[in-house]
Amino acid sequence: MTPAQQRHTVIACFLGWALDAFDFFILIFVMADIAREFGTTITGITWALTLTLGLRVVGAYIFGRLADRFGRRPTLLVNVLLFSALSFASGFANSLWMFLTLRSLYGVAMGGEWGIGTSLAMESIDAKWRGMVSGLLQAGYPVGYLLAALAYGLGFHWLGWRGLFMITMIPAALIFYIRRSVPESPAWEKGTVSAPAEIGLIATLRQHAGLIVMATLLMAAASTFSHGTQDLYPTYLRVQHGLPITTISAIAVVYNLGAIFGSLLGGSLSQIIGRRRQLIVASLAALALLPFWATVNGPVAIGAMAFAMQFLVQSTFGVLPAHLNEIAPANVRSTFTGVVYQLGNLLTAGNATLQAWLAERYMHGHYGSAMAIVVAAGALLLALLAAVGQEAREKSLVAPA
Repeated sequence: MTPAQQRHTVIACFLGWALDAFDFFILIFVMADIAREFGTTITGITWALTLTLGLRVVGAYIFGRLADRFGRRPTLLVNVLLFSALSFASGFANSLWMFLTLRSLYGVAMGGEWGIGTSLAMESIDAKWRGMVSGLLQAGYPVGYLLAALAYGLGFHWLGWRGLFMITMIPAALIFYIRRSVPESPAWEKGTVSAPAEIGLIATLRQHAGLIVMATLLMAAASTFSHGTQDLYPTYLRVQHGLPITTISAIAVVYNLGAIFGSLLGGSLSQIIGRRRQLIVASLAALALLPFWATVNGPVAIGAMAFAMQFLVQSTFGVLPAHLNEIAPANVRSTFTGVVYQLGNLLTAGNATLQAWLAERYMHGHYGSAMAIVVAAGALLLALLAAVGQEAREKSLVAPA
C-alpha cells in the first residue's frame, strides 16, 4: 500500500468514528428536551443511551463477521450508510417507544464501525506508526463529541432536537470518499486474516477464551471510566449548576479539545513506554484529579477541570485501537476487536441510568457525586486490569498469527 493510500485509509477510518460519535452524542445534549416532549423523566430518556450502548455488541459481531469474511472496505461502506440513516430517522420519532426503538437499531449499526475501521487502519500502516495512528483514530470520538457540542450551541435554537438528529444524515457522504480513495486491507487481501468458516470462529474463540474475558473486562472498565465522565455531564451542568446552553456548549468544546490532545498524546506515548503502562499512568492520574473535577464551581474552573479530566480519559482510549488489534487473533481480528470493545460497553450500558438513579435517589440531585463514584470504580479497575494483562506492541498484523 502506498503512503497516499495509507493516508486516505487513516483519514476515512478517523472520519467514520468521528461521525459515528457525532450521531451518538447529539442525544446527550437534548435529553431534557426530549423528556419534556414525550412526558417522561431524564432517567427515562437515559434508556436510549443504555439501549444504544448495549446493542452495539450485536452490530460489532454482525459487521465484524462480514468484514472478516467479505473485506473491511465494503462492510465499512454499508455500515456508515446504515448508522447515518437510522440516526436521521430518530428525528421523526412520534413517541418515546418509537424513539427508543430507533436508537436501539442505531446502536446495532454504530457497533460495527469501530472494529472495522480500526482493523482496516491498523492493518494498512507500518508498525512504527501504530501508536500515533491509534491515538489519531480514537481522537475521532471526541472530535465527534465536539461537533455535536457545536451543533447544539449553534443550531438548537433554530433546529430543535429533531433537526439536530436530521443533520446526522450528512456523514453518509463519507461513503463516496471511501469508494474513491480507500483500498482494501493488505492483510485481508493476502488471506492472513479472513475466516470464512464459522467453525474457524468457534475454534478461535475457544482457544483464546481467557484473552477474550480479560480484554472484555478491560473495555468494561474503560467504558465505565469514559462514559461516567461524559454521558450525564451536560445534564449535570444544566440541572445542577444552572448554566445556559451557550455556556454548556462552550465548556463541551473545551473539554473535547482536551480529549483530542489526550488521545493523540496517549497513543503516541504508548509507542514509547508501552500500551499497558500508559493505561495505568493515565487512570491513576485521573483518580487523583477526580475530587476536584466533581466539586468545582464557576464556568472557568469547571471548564479547566473538564479539560484535564477528558485529557486523561482519552489518553487511555488513544491506546486501545492499537492494543486490541495487536492482541487479537489474526483470523477474526475485526470480530474480536469490535465485539470486545462493544461487549465492554454492554456490561456498562446502564452507566447513565445508574448515575441518574444514584443522584436522584440518594444524593439529593447531586449529579457530581454520583458521577464521581462510578468514574472512580472504572479508573481503578482499568489500572488493575492493565497491570495484569498482556500486550503485543510491534507485532506484525499482516503475517498470520
